[in-house]
Amino acid sequence: MKHLVIVESPSKSKTIEKYLGKDYKVISSKGHVRDLATTGKFGLGVDVEDNFKPNYVPIKGKKKLITDMKKDVKASDKVYLATDPDREGEAISWHLYDALGLKDSDYERVEFHEITKDVVKDAFNHTRKIDNNLVKSQETRRIIDRIIGFRLSKLMQSKTGGKSAGRVQSVALKLIVDREREIEAFKEEEYYTISAIFADFEAELEKYRGKKIEIKSAVEANEILDKLSNAFKIADIETKEKNKKGKMPFKTSTLQKDASSKLGFGSSKTMRIAQKLYEGVNIGSETTGLITYMRTDSYRLSPVFTSETFKYIKDNFGAQYVGAIKKVKNDENAQDAHEAIRPTSIKRTPESIKSYLTPDEYKLYSLIYYRALASLMKDAKVKATSITLENNGYTFKATGSVLVFDGYLKVYSPYEKNEDVILPDLTHYNSDVVIASEIKKEQHFTKPPARYTEASLIDEMEKLGIGRPSTYAPTMETIKARGYVNIDNKRFIPTEIGIETTDKLQEFFSNIINVEYTANMEKDLDEIALNKCDNIALLKDFYNVFEPTVEKAFKDMEKKEAEKTGEMCPECGNPLVIRRGRYGEFTACSNYPECKYIKKDVKEIKEIMDCPKCDGKIIEKTTRRGKKFWGCDKYPKCDFASWYEPTGEFCPNCQSVMVKKGKKEVCSNCEYEKEESA
Repeated sequence: MKHLVIVESPSKSKTIEKYLGKDYKVISSKGHVRDLATTGKFGLGVDVEDNFKPNYVPIKGKKKLITDMKKDVKASDKVYLATDPDREGEAISWHLYDALGLKDSDYERVEFHEITKDVVKDAFNHTRKIDNNLVKSQETRRIIDRIIGFRLSKLMQSKTGGKSAGRVQSVALKLIVDREREIEAFKEEEYYTISAIFADFEAELEKYRGKKIEIKSAVEANEILDKLSNAFKIADIETKEKNKKGKMPFKTSTLQKDASSKLGFGSSKTMRIAQKLYEGVNIGSETTGLITYMRTDSYRLSPVFTSETFKYIKDNFGAQYVGAIKKVKNDENAQDAHEAIRPTSIKRTPESIKSYLTPDEYKLYSLIYYRALASLMKDAKVKATSITLENNGYTFKATGSVLVFDGYLKVYSPYEKNEDVILPDLTHYNSDVVIASEIKKEQHFTKPPARYTEASLIDEMEKLGIGRPSTYAPTMETIKARGYVNIDNKRFIPTEIGIETTDKLQEFFSNIINVEYTANMEKDLDEIALNKCDNIALLKDFYNVFEPTVEKAFKDMEKKEAEKTGEMCPECGNPLVIRRGRYGEFTACSNYPECKYIKKDVKEIKEIMDCPKCDGKIIEKTTRRGKKFWGCDKYPKCDFASWYEPTGEFCPNCQSVMVKKGKKEVCSNCEYEKEESA
C-alpha cells in the first residue's frame, strides 16, 4: 500500500514524487475542487437564514477528478494533504478532506515552504491536522466576497454600464478614481530656484536669514539676484561618513513592485513566473524548487539560510562584507505565516542555472537571489560632504557623496544605481571666499500627483491594509478586464464606466466600499484565524447592514439610459441602442423585451489560406466567449479548426497546415519545424 500525497499543482506533484520514492503516490487537485453553488437566494450558494451555511459543489470539470481521487484514497493506507501553506491552501485541504470522505485517522496535513528534497522529506516529520480556524477565516472571506460580488455586480449591471463590483476591487478602483480627481482639481503654481555656478560645483539657494525661502515669481527672483554679488563666503564645510542601508528581502508586495519598476513585469506575470520557480525547475542534475513560497508578508529568513549565506559571503567576498540579520518589525497587518521570498540555496547562483531558465525566469530569479543575498551583507558607506555659503544674508548649499565602501552594492548595484557627486576639497583653500561664474534663476511649475502604476497601487493598498498578498495581482487584472481603467505609459487612467461605477457605489455604499471598512475586515478575518472572533457573528453584523442598503439601491439608484446609435430598428421602428451582455457590447432594439431585434456585426473576413480538408477557406473566428481561433468557412460541413494562427503554408512532410507557435512556425500534425532564415 502506498502513501497518497495530494498537492495543488501538477508540476509540483511530479517533482515531489521523485523526492519521496516508490512508497508514495503524489497527485494534484489542480487547485480548488469545490466552490459555492450559484443556487438559492440571489444565487449566493449560502443559506443566510441558517447561520450562513454554505452549499459547496464540485467546480465544473472536477467531478471526475474527485471520483478518481477517491479511488486513490481507497488504495492508500495514509493520505497527506500537502496544499499550499496559506489560508487558501488550508481551505483546499479541508475541501479535499470533506469531498473525499476522509476521517481524522486517515490523513495528515503537511506543508512545504520550499520544494527541495531535504525540506520536503523533513516536512513529513512535522505533520498536523487541518487548522479549522484558518478554514473558517477563508470561508468567511469567501462568503462575504460572494455576497458583495453577486449583489453589487447585479446592481451595477442593471443600473450602470459596469460589469462587476467587489470588496477589494472596488476600493482599489476608488483609489484610482480619487487620484484622477486630484489631478483634475490640481492648479499649477509657478516657482523659482536660484543657483550659483562655480568652477567645479553648483550651490542652490535654501534660506534667507536662517529661514527657508520660497520664490513665487520672476519679480521676486530678480529682486534677490539684484542683492547678490559673485563673491560667496564659505560658512561651513561638513564631511561625515554615513551608512547606506541595505534592503530587506522580498515579500509579495515588494517583489511585485520591484519586478514592475526594474524588470517591467506586471504583477500577474511576476506571480506566474514566481510560481514556476517555487514549484520546481529541471536544472540538469535534479528538479528542484528555486525559491521559497511566494505569497508572504513577512521579512523573516530561516536561521539555516542566514547561516549558510553568511558563510557564502565570507568565502566569496571577504569577512568585511558579512552583515547581520536586520531587525525590522513586520507591518501591523502582516500574518508572518512563513518567511520572506528567497532562493532555496544561496549556492545556486543565477549564472550557474541560467541555461535552464527562460529569459524572464532568469531575470526574476536573479532579482530574488541578489535581494536576499544583499539583505545579509554589510551596509554600504558613503562620505557625505556639504558646503554652506553665505551671500548678503542668503544661504546657499551644495551637497555631494562618494561611495567609500560598496557593502551590499557589491551584488545589488545593477538594481540600485549609486552615482558619486564629488565636491572640491575647500578645506585647504587659501581664502574663505569663492567666486561664482554665474548666478541664475530657473522657472518651475508644481506638478500634480502621479497616476498609479501597478507597483504604486500595490504599495498604497498594502499601506492601507487592503487585501492580502494573494489578492494584489488578481485585483489588478480584474479592474483592467472589466474595462474600468485604461493603461497609458504603465499608469492607470479610470474610464468613464470606472468613474460612473465608483460614483454610484459611493452614493449608496460609502460605509462599506471604503478603505477603513475593507482594512478592518482584513483584521477581523485575522482574528477569526486566531480564534479570537466569531465568524457567524461577523457575517450577521455585515449582512444586517449590507442587504438593506442593497435593496434601497435597487429601488432608488437611477438607471443609466442606454446609448443610442442613431439607427432605427428595422422591425419595429424604435431607436437602436448599445447594450452590454456576457460577451461584450452589442446593438439591439430599445423596445426590448417587446422587440428582440439584435443587429448582427458585419466583420471583414480575413481569409488565411485554402482549407486542407475541403474547398473552403480558413478564416479568423471567435468563440462565444471572445477567444480567437481559426476555422473553415464551410463549418459545420467542415470541422477544421486551430487555436494557432495558420502561416498560409503547408508542411512539406505531411501537407498539414503550418501554424505559428510563439516565434516558431511548426506543423500542426507532425514534428516538422521550419528553420529560421538567416
